[in-house]
Amino acid sequence: MQYRRLGQSGLPLSVLSFGTWATFGKSVGRSLARDMLALAWDRGVNFFDNAETYGNGVAESLMGDVLADLRFPRDSWCVSSKVFFGASDHPKPTQRGLSRKHVVEACHQALQRLRVDYLDLYFCHRPDPDTPIEETVAAMDLLVRQGKVLYWGTSEWPADAIREAHRIARENHLTAPTMEQPQYNLLHRERVEVEYAPLYQDFGMGTTIWSPLASGLLSGKYDDGVPADSRLAHPDYAWLHDTVLGEHGQRVAKVQRLRPLADELGCSTAQLAIAWCVANPHVSTVMLGASRLEQLQHNLDALDVLPKLDEAMRQRVAQAVA
Repeated sequence: MQYRRLGQSGLPLSVLSFGTWATFGKSVGRSLARDMLALAWDRGVNFFDNAETYGNGVAESLMGDVLADLRFPRDSWCVSSKVFFGASDHPKPTQRGLSRKHVVEACHQALQRLRVDYLDLYFCHRPDPDTPIEETVAAMDLLVRQGKVLYWGTSEWPADAIREAHRIARENHLTAPTMEQPQYNLLHRERVEVEYAPLYQDFGMGTTIWSPLASGLLSGKYDDGVPADSRLAHPDYAWLHDTVLGEHGQRVAKVQRLRPLADELGCSTAQLAIAWCVANPHVSTVMLGASRLEQLQHNLDALDVLPKLDEAMRQRVAQAVA
């Protein structure tokens, strides 16, 4: 495993980490969750990502139970939660958003579910147009000062809002956001590579990127249609179907063009796509998801591809999906 600082902070995160969106509490039960966390830990993963909305809190409870059972030293791993959507299908007005009330209460609930005394990373899961940024920054600063959160950040915030959060923090002597959690993959590059580019230099922002495989598309699993046991075949994720595959399957054709390059490197398209994300120096960690132990093992092996991915090959890969 390789480790990389979270932006300009002093926190070293494994360049591959493990997340639970759409898996824990759904396709992944307790036994498999334990095996997955144990495998990730054995391979050097030290960051486990979660959120209040994943399974309406079930994912956090499951992860908390398993981490307690495995008894990894608490000072050797990091865990996150995210706040915005709430932890129920129909949250009351005070049970969602980024008000001081919900930010603080969601943190307390995440601590209970994850069975920890503090969150290493705590994210504002989306921007909240109904709450002043000043209120959210102050709420996060409060939790940091109380020792309940070590680093706070944003997820899928526009660069202007992140810049505003830094201005407010600087002018009021509050803790500023350390990291952003955006989607980033070969088919989704604009925000990380262009919109956020000034933030790395100006504020030392780190990124904990999600969906390196574009919801499985870059693994090649949808090259020949949608498998019955895949996420896109599940009614709960019908909204993802066209977003992932593209109109008339246009994005599938792009992925198929990666196969010869992956063959040249002696790896799968999934491993190529993950290694390509890691090769970006502004990516602090690439979050992996998995519903099978073999899938997680395979994706962790993507680090073996990294030394072969020089700038010339990166350009060839990018051009293949352009």
